[in-house]
Amino acid sequence: MKINTASLIAKELVKKLERFETGATARRVGYITTLADGVTKASGLPGAKYLELVTFINGIQGVVVNLEEEEVGIMVLGDYLTLKEGDEVRSTGLLLSVPVGEAFVGRVINPMGEPIDAKGPISSKTRYPMEQIASGVVHRQPVTTPLQTGIKAIDAMIPIGRGQRELIIGDRSTGKTAIAVDTIINQKGEGVICIYVAIGQKTSRVAQVIADLEKHNAMAHTIIVAATASDPVPYQYLAPYAGCALGEYFMDKGKDVLVIYDDLSKHAWAYRQISLTLRRPSGREAYPGDVFYLHSRLLERACRLSEARGGGSITALPIIETQAGDMSAYIPTNVISITDGQIYLESDLFNSGQRPAVNVGLSVSRVGGSAQIKAMKKVSGNLRLDLAQFRDLAAFAQFASDVDDITKKQIARGSRMMELLKQGQFQPASVASQVAIMWAGSKGHLDEIPVNRITEFEGQFMSYMSARHRKTLAAITKEKVLSPEIEKGLETAIADFKKGFT
Repeated sequence: MKINTASLIAKELVKKLERFETGATARRVGYITTLADGVTKASGLPGAKYLELVTFINGIQGVVVNLEEEEVGIMVLGDYLTLKEGDEVRSTGLLLSVPVGEAFVGRVINPMGEPIDAKGPISSKTRYPMEQIASGVVHRQPVTTPLQTGIKAIDAMIPIGRGQRELIIGDRSTGKTAIAVDTIINQKGEGVICIYVAIGQKTSRVAQVIADLEKHNAMAHTIIVAATASDPVPYQYLAPYAGCALGEYFMDKGKDVLVIYDDLSKHAWAYRQISLTLRRPSGREAYPGDVFYLHSRLLERACRLSEARGGGSITALPIIETQAGDMSAYIPTNVISITDGQIYLESDLFNSGQRPAVNVGLSVSRVGGSAQIKAMKKVSGNLRLDLAQFRDLAAFAQFASDVDDITKKQIARGSRMMELLKQGQFQPASVASQVAIMWAGSKGHLDEIPVNRITEFEGQFMSYMSARHRKTLAAITKEKVLSPEIEKGLETAIADFKKGFT
């Protein structure tokens, strides 16, 4: 049988023609008009949207951040030195987003969600927008659950609740990052996902933070989003929004999240650089007029969702660096007004050996008191006021020739409580141990102990409690109140211990 080859070819061609689709694909294409310091302007993209991704001719991506009548301003997410004026820019129609998922826990990534820890790629099918409107009032619930930092000075006097925004503020090298790292370490076994966002930090400093977290087995519940000083300015600008988007993914799953922004001063500097390059009108300290909105729209995303929405939370600990202790500068005052309180670290306290160098007079937690356990509330009592008075009295006593006995007693008690609040880094204290030693101090059991031996006394006393009075510590942890039985147990324990303390 002879096969008609020509007929077969003709039939195949007819089939292909039937499947052939005509039409043209429309693409919005523009061209770079100006280029400087990681920011470009492009014409020919009239339909561009704010935060829309665009692609340059060499494959580098950018994001639209400025919309003008004839041009759009674009942040270059890569090496802008490979671009030149006249290069083609194509719109993608996609808004800026970051990949999210469980696989990111324990990893170090850049603000675009790309791993930078040499541990291989991260698989993710879900993306969250970097910028989105914060949850409304009806979808939130009050802050009632504590987030324990393990730091006595904070947990006792400046308590933090899950869903709170608490500012850490102070001069350079006063221990701000140390508090953040200790708080992350203290979340082991607490079911809290921690996200540390490094903005404009030295690469060596970020590496040290990673090493400290790995050493104390804290990377298992931590994600690090790093935009170091050597990274492009757009990365430093986008880093906190990427970290917040990751946090929102876990919050939507009903989990508790802690996000640390280290620090927002450098974030504001990055935004100022971008804005000045785009020739936006500048205001106070050369910052653009919307710098307040820059941080308010970020920090407002921290909250505790209602039970109907899963009950998850994001607790935000933004860090701000002051200059010469000036809390009235532009960025510090802006962030103070947005947050629910601040932990103020003072250089004089730090240099005098008080670590952490928390100034209890200027520090406050406006909503955290509702989350503090009753036992801690009871033992801390008027501790904040007493310590503030102690500092005033101590300063007065330096110039007074004669001081009455009551003042002497207050100064003696205050100096011992200040010594009690000293705490080394990477030494978080459990809630029960904090309550026990604070109770001992508030009841006057430390008054006869020499000031220079308070730290020694505390260490030995807590070891004694763990060995001989474990049930009392367990009762504090479980009941969260100081019942008469627990107080009796503490009274017995400290009386027995002091007999053997020499």
